[in-house]
Amino acid sequence: MLLEVKELVIAYGNLEAVHGVSFKVEAGELVSIIGANGAGKSSILNGIMGLVEPKAGAIFFDGKEIATLPAHRRARMGLRLVPERGVVFPYLTVLENLMVALHGERDRKTVNSRLDWVYGLFPILRERTNQEARTLSGGEQQQLAIARALVSAPRLLLVDEVSMGLMPKLVGRVFNLLQSLNREQGITILLVEQNALASLRISHRAYVLETGEMVLEGKAEDLMKEERVRKAYLGI
Repeated sequence: MLLEVKELVIAYGNLEAVHGVSFKVEAGELVSIIGANGAGKSSILNGIMGLVEPKAGAIFFDGKEIATLPAHRRARMGLRLVPERGVVFPYLTVLENLMVALHGERDRKTVNSRLDWVYGLFPILRERTNQEARTLSGGEQQQLAIARALVSAPRLLLVDEVSMGLMPKLVGRVFNLLQSLNREQGITILLVEQNALASLRISHRAYVLETGEMVLEGKAEDLMKEERVRKAYLGI
């Protein structure tokens, strides 16, 4: 098991956002957590990445307990987060954003190979390589955020609301890319999304989060047939 979360509780002061959730992600899977805005999805990812400290619970990555490790230690183990709304370093160029993720990699051949790989996935970024990130469109910034996470060859990619702020015509492209990264590159992905239909279509398994609690889980194709999910999240 690559990731196992047990009875995770996350609170902000007196406000408890996540109430003892448990779930698993196996190596090679693409797993979604779907739920409405404010359900606690981003809090779960931030807890896994070490950006917020859990109030209780355990997080195992590749069999090792990581809940007390700082974020940079988790990153070294192969965890990477694509933050909500494609957050990038606005006054750094595209290349500089990517090089931040490659900090510490001293082998020039490896650096060039990884840059070529992500530029192949996102050709527009090669064209924009010397532009400051703040000058990119919203969709281009989202692509840069994903590329920055990928360039360091993650073992587990945590993706937070990848469709938020994107033009509708770009949403399908981004989800197709995530599916391709999983199927063709073998990258394990945990995706949290409001866009339930798009995420379920590309996932192996999924969990439904409501007000900080997991209320349903199963194969993605089965959840798409659940009446409760269809009415609340799929609009059908």
